[in-house]
Amino acid sequence: MNEEARLQLNVRVSKETIQQLDEIVDYYQQNTKVGRIYKGDVLTDIIEKSYQIMQKQKAMNKKF
Repeated sequence: MNEEARLQLNVRVSKETIQQLDEIVDYYQQNTKVGRIYKGDVLTDIIEKSYQIMQKQKAMNKKF
C-alpha cells in the first residue's frame, strides 16, 4: 500500500484489548510466511474481514 494512502489512527483501548491484540499479532506471525507482521496490518485485516461480513449480512437482509 502506498504510504501516502495511510492515515494514523490514535485510539484508547483497555489493557486487556492490547494484550488480546498482541496475542493475535503473535498468532499471525507464527502462521503466516510473509515476514514481520505489524499491529496495523492485523487491525487492517480484521477490519476488512469484518466489513466483508457486514456487507454480506446487509445484502442478505435486503433479500428478506
